[in-house]
Amino acid sequence: MNQPHRPTLTQYLIEQRRRFPAASGDLNALILDVSIACKAIARQVAFGELRAPGAVAGGAINVQGEVQKHLDVASNELFLRQAEWSGHLAGMASEEMDEPYPIPVDYPRGKYLLVFDPLDGSSNLDVNVTVGSIFSILRAPEPVASGGRALAAEDFLQPGTEQVAAGYALYGPVTMFVLSVGNGVVGFTLDVNVGEFKLTHPDLRVPADAQEFAINSSNARFWEPPVKRYVDECLAGRTGPRGKDFNMRWIASMVAEAHRILMRGGVFLYPRDSKDPTKAGRLRLLYEANPIGFVMEQAGARASTGRQPVLAVQPTGLHQRIGLVFGSKHEVERIERYHAEGGSRELPNPLFVERSLFRD
Repeated sequence: MNQPHRPTLTQYLIEQRRRFPAASGDLNALILDVSIACKAIARQVAFGELRAPGAVAGGAINVQGEVQKHLDVASNELFLRQAEWSGHLAGMASEEMDEPYPIPVDYPRGKYLLVFDPLDGSSNLDVNVTVGSIFSILRAPEPVASGGRALAAEDFLQPGTEQVAAGYALYGPVTMFVLSVGNGVVGFTLDVNVGEFKLTHPDLRVPADAQEFAINSSNARFWEPPVKRYVDECLAGRTGPRGKDFNMRWIASMVAEAHRILMRGGVFLYPRDSKDPTKAGRLRLLYEANPIGFVMEQAGARASTGRQPVLAVQPTGLHQRIGLVFGSKHEVERIERYHAEGGSRELPNPLFVERSLFRD
């Protein structure tokens, strides 16, 4: 049986470049560098406990206050080493580094900035749950790109609307590379026989309506009233105000949550809450919320803080945290509406509602 022709990532990028004859090809080459780093990370993840002990150091505390696993460190290094030398970048920033990473003086400097979370969900590695990498590409300010001045953290503080491209890699039963260059969202699957990402999902779209939501319910006591109202209505099911049953999901790996929503719809909530009043949210704006938000918006979904579109937020810090809600458009709009209304319409807790054979 003949297999359908599936363009490789390289072929897809060449086709995209043909739409802009004056393009230099630097963006294509940079995306391919990112994809190569992701292939290498996928291989490291796949070894699991078979990996040589002590091959890479871990256990340090990163700028987020989180303990680094050795694969966090290794994945960060793979991104740096693959992308620093080719002349397409003026600098990089990562969840695992306190400060921006300038391109070494031995290498040519380019016109883009790369921001990434090298291994999202790494706490799930010990239990063999899907993890991934998230990336965002921005334009570097001209003086930095031309070498007129040194790279600074402020160069990365661009709203998500300024992203040139964004995407993620998924390391699960298969390895996937999901990408948007501002022209919709496409998905590639790694063909391990030839070592190439091949186009398998040419036009990913998120349904506007959904019956799944993902949230960490252990934080319920810290939620703001609009979030509590939304979740209570979902839990009330078909006899409640929504008139339909919902399923709740929670993987604790945002890239895996995003991929599920991209494939079949749903909504993800990691909202601002009162658990730690010093933080505006849990997720990092530049290398988690913005790239995932960009992909979602390009797939017809919506990404929000609950109060405003996340891509419109002006960053104030390299490791700035933010609340995030994304997914099926009508669900996110409902959550935004509840925030705008401000209050909470209290519902009985469906776990303790009075039950009767004669209940209406």
